[in-house]
Amino acid sequence: MSRRAFVARGAAAGLVLALDPIRVLRGGEAEAAGLGEGLPATLAPTPFLRIAPDGSVTIVVGRSEEGQGVRTALPMLVAEELDVDLGCVALLQAQPGDDFPNLSTGGSDSVRSAWVALRDTGAAAREMLITAAASRWRVPRTECRAEDGAVVHAPSGRKAPYGSLASAAARLPVPTNPPWRSREEWRLIGTRVARVDGPAIVTGRAVYGIDARPEGALVAAVARSPVPGGTLEKVDSARAREVPGVRSVVTIPGGVAVVAETTWAAFEGRDALSVTWDESAAAGLDSAAIWKLLEGAISRSQPTRWEGDVEGALASAPRRHAAEYRYPFQAHAPLEPTSCVADARGWRCVLYAPTQAPNRVQAEVARALDLPLEAVTVNVTLIGGGFGRRLAADDAVEAARISRAVDAPVQVVFSREDDFAHDFLHPASIDRLEAGLDVHGLPVALTHAMAELHLSMFGPLDLKSPGTWEGNPRGGWDTPYRLPNLRVDYAPVASPVRTGAWRAVSYPSGVFARECFLDELAHLAGQDPLRYRLALLDGPNVRLGSRVLDRSRLRRVVALAAEKAGWGTPLGPGRGRGIACNLYDLGTAVAEVVEVEVGRDGTVRVPRVVCAVDCGQVVNLWGVEGQVESGVVWGLTHALGSEMTFRKGRVVERSFADFPVLTIDAMPRVEVHAVSTERRPSGLGEPPVPPVAPALANALFAATGVRVRTLPIGRQARPPAAAPAAGSPPRS
Repeated sequence: MSRRAFVARGAAAGLVLALDPIRVLRGGEAEAAGLGEGLPATLAPTPFLRIAPDGSVTIVVGRSEEGQGVRTALPMLVAEELDVDLGCVALLQAQPGDDFPNLSTGGSDSVRSAWVALRDTGAAAREMLITAAASRWRVPRTECRAEDGAVVHAPSGRKAPYGSLASAAARLPVPTNPPWRSREEWRLIGTRVARVDGPAIVTGRAVYGIDARPEGALVAAVARSPVPGGTLEKVDSARAREVPGVRSVVTIPGGVAVVAETTWAAFEGRDALSVTWDESAAAGLDSAAIWKLLEGAISRSQPTRWEGDVEGALASAPRRHAAEYRYPFQAHAPLEPTSCVADARGWRCVLYAPTQAPNRVQAEVARALDLPLEAVTVNVTLIGGGFGRRLAADDAVEAARISRAVDAPVQVVFSREDDFAHDFLHPASIDRLEAGLDVHGLPVALTHAMAELHLSMFGPLDLKSPGTWEGNPRGGWDTPYRLPNLRVDYAPVASPVRTGAWRAVSYPSGVFARECFLDELAHLAGQDPLRYRLALLDGPNVRLGSRVLDRSRLRRVVALAAEKAGWGTPLGPGRGRGIACNLYDLGTAVAEVVEVEVGRDGTVRVPRVVCAVDCGQVVNLWGVEGQVESGVVWGLTHALGSEMTFRKGRVVERSFADFPVLTIDAMPRVEVHAVSTERRPSGLGEPPVPPVAPALANALFAATGVRVRTLPIGRQARPPAAAPAAGSPPRS
């Protein structure tokens, strides 16, 4: 096959990637799986790879692409071991099924979890192809090597393309623990590789969930209860049915759907509905009531980590300091609104879903329609921002139920207002910290208590489940600092509103409190915050459960970020630097230095952010830099101005006008310094987020002397005054 034909095939596969079902063959199963008697077999050592006799190489991507670059990074692992040009590889998106029981994308786990499986896949295929070539040429296997999509016999110079060997290799046993290529042989891993789907995205050819509307599909807009737990009392749909293009109005659990020929008609029809809800379940629910709920819970928190004589050390400490920090509700606010297509005609359901959790979507739709699991097909599209919101399956279940009711394919589309009003919000939380300091200003004891709303996205709060307590609160339980006496308390609270996973989950709030508090302790001790941190990170590693907290890795990135930021050099009036760090899930180490400028009217501008990260072995350096940059945008957006509030049970913020995100003119220069090591990758989608807000708050104190303990910062900075002297008391 010519390169031109190969690229054309790859372009066609790009459409398949988004819309067509996939059947992936296992090694040795090709002929039995429908290729037909006498036809050449496809080499498929695992469900993630197939090499056809025509020379085409297809890599199956087992994670959802939501902008983080998995459709580039994951195929890189296979292509590296297989030694093929990534530009000549077709990609297919995996579907839930026996071969793919867990396709969930979250927890910064995509590369980390695939590191072994995908390298083994490429290495196994390479070894099988080399064996097939050596057998064909009747030469020692050691004289053959894989090179650029072919097997080469070194002494004679003979070369056999992979396609010509695929059928013979498919009949061989799949090797276990195949040898990986050495680091010296790598051509892809650790380099900068452009996004394989970048051209399609920037030219508008890429298929996102909002685009995946099959011909003839109708559109549904759903009226949902405006308050949590509200129930439908009555609906008058007469005016809605008069809207041109409206086909039908159907009631489903939790709402009333207007089904129409176009998106516009569906929303116009929904606006014309007269719906009465019983809102008594949310009577008195507002932001103040939720904060009171958390305030009451934190005093009843239970210890999850306790080391030493905390109370005795606090009582005898020459100086004590305490502070409380609050982190508000936050929305996911993806640029692409929530949507899903379902065709539930007959005894099956086909979905086109921009989902982070295809298996969950399959299971919940099957349950809602009373179908066997295998009767539900989930085609995963590109996602225009997920951040944890698309781990839920509410849109898919709605689409499936509406499709069955009207006996037609239907796309459910959320408006921007729907996305805000019916999000699974990042939960609000309160952190209280207290420390006792010795005569040198170093902590002899520290307590960290957190009360936070649990994630209702994953079911009701279960106080008897060990998973509710283990490792919580994030950022407190795994505090990296050397503290002779430590107690960490946690108070999970059943949420009265919809809450769910959000980029970095509960780490942003815990790290915000911990890193701001440490900065306060440094200033109270009259010490530089950088040196104070480094001193407390200078100690042995700590075993927490089955894992190890490696202080040395965090200390290294803290020193690197400070060095690259020019820590200690003067910035001038109204300007300041702040630093914060975190060891995310005991894996990726991140340190960030934020520079801030505060105007005479108290407005805050961030001109520069310097980041140092250790995420183990870097796979795609461009991907690492992009993830860190996007994490900084995410962190600054929510630290500076965004929050979600409630009034009379309703979400107050309903659009980007109420929920400001960082605009391009406010985007700082972000410098990324990656420390690549031989440790296996540890993930980078979420780790850059938690240090942003505390580094910003600490920079504001350096610039103005004002302590910010509640987000968003807004105009809390106040006009700049003289920079605070070391050891000066904080102003709140």
